[in-house]
Amino acid sequence: MQVIRSESYKAMDRKGIRINSEIGKLEGVIIHSPGSEVENMTPNMVQKALYSDILNLSVAGKEYGQFRGVLQRYTTTWEVRDLLCQVLENDNVKNDLLARIIEHERVESLREELMQMDPSQLTKALIEGVELKRDNLSRFLSKERFELEPLHNFFFTRDASISVGQRVLISKMASRIRHRESMIMEAIFENHPAFSHRTVNPLTRSHFCKDFSFEGGDFLVAREDILLVGTGSRTTPRAIDFLIDHYKAEQVTKHIIVQELPYEPESFIHLDMVFTFLDKDLCMIYEPLIMHSSRFLTIHIAIENGKVRISEVLNIPTILRQLGMEIRTLNCGGSDDVVWQEREQWHSGANFFAVAPGKVMGYSRNTNTLEEMSRNGFAILKAKDVVANKVDINDYERCVIAIEGAELSRGGGGCRCMTMPVRRADVAW
Repeated sequence: MQVIRSESYKAMDRKGIRINSEIGKLEGVIIHSPGSEVENMTPNMVQKALYSDILNLSVAGKEYGQFRGVLQRYTTTWEVRDLLCQVLENDNVKNDLLARIIEHERVESLREELMQMDPSQLTKALIEGVELKRDNLSRFLSKERFELEPLHNFFFTRDASISVGQRVLISKMASRIRHRESMIMEAIFENHPAFSHRTVNPLTRSHFCKDFSFEGGDFLVAREDILLVGTGSRTTPRAIDFLIDHYKAEQVTKHIIVQELPYEPESFIHLDMVFTFLDKDLCMIYEPLIMHSSRFLTIHIAIENGKVRISEVLNIPTILRQLGMEIRTLNCGGSDDVVWQEREQWHSGANFFAVAPGKVMGYSRNTNTLEEMSRNGFAILKAKDVVANKVDINDYERCVIAIEGAELSRGGGGCRCMTMPVRRADVAW
C-alpha cells in the first residue's frame, strides 16, 4: 500500500494509465474525500446541485473514512485536493486553469482575488467555492450565497474523467454545475508528474454540440476489446458517435455495447447504477431493466478494420457471452421481491467496485443484495474490520467489503462512483 503525500510527489515515478477491465487487481486510484463543499448546501440548492437530499458531513465523513481506509490498505491512492494543489504550483497551469474557469463561469470579478491565492488557498476555493461579497446593491439583493459555486458532487470522482486502456477521456458533463470538475481533472492529468499517458478531450472535436455529453459512470471496461456504455440523461448518442469515430480512426477491433437507460427515476442516471462487474464470470444487475425491459434497447456496435456494424441484441449478458465472456448474473435486492430490488437499486445496490477479481466494495445497508452474494460464495466483511487489519481480503476467494454507507448513499452514488481508477493489473481471461 502506498499513499501519495504532497511533499513527495516530485520524486514519484510516472505511471502509465492502464485500465483494460473492471476487475483487475487495482494498482492506483484517485479519490476525493468530501469536505465543506458537501455541507455548503442548503435545501433550496438541492435540485441545482443534482442532489435529492442534503448530507450530514460528520456522518458521511466517517463512512468515507472506511472507504478510503480500505483502498489505502490495498492500493496506491491519490487525493484530488493534493494533486490539484501540486499542479497549481506551476504558474502556467494556474493561469490557464483560472482563465478557463473564469470565462466559463463568468466570474471575472473574482480574477484578482483568485490569482493572488497560493496553491493551497486556490485549491480550497476551486473545490469549496467562494462566497458572494455583499459589496454593492445587486449583490446585496442577490438570493445566491456563492459567486463561485462549491463542487458538491466532486467526491463522485468517477464522472469527470474516464480511464480506458492507456488513455484518459476528459468528460463533457451533462450539467454545467459540474464542468469545473472536468477542467480540474484535465489540468491534473495533463500536468502532474505522477501520470504518463495520452489525454483525449472531445471538446475540440467536430462532434461537440449542444446535445453532446458523457460521464464516467456510464462507461465500463468489460475487456480490452469490449466497452459498455449507458445512454440516457447523462451520456448522449452523439458522444457514443465520437467514440465510434475515434476507434475507427485507430483501426482497432472494438465492441461497444450500448444500454439505453430511463431518464427517471434519478437512480438510473448511469449504467453503473444498474450493472457492475464482480468477477471474471459474474456481474451484479438490476434485473427489471437489464433482463426484462422491452422499452430500453441494448445495442451492439462492432468496429473492425475501420468498418462499423450496429445491431440490436437481447441484453448485455447475452452479447457478452457471444463475445466469449461466460458471465453469470446476481440480482440487486435479491431474486424474490421486486420491491426490495427497487429499494436497494435506489441506494446503489447494484454499484460495486472491484479491488481485485471477486473482491468488491459496496454498501452494507443493501442487506438483500449482500444475502444474494453470500448465497453465491461471497464472504461478507465489515470495512471497519478490514481497515483495522482484523481481516484480510487475500484470505478469501470472493468477498464483499461492506461500507457503512447509509449517509453516503443519499448523495446518489456508490463505491464505484467514488473512484477514478488509473491502473489495474491485466486479467488472465
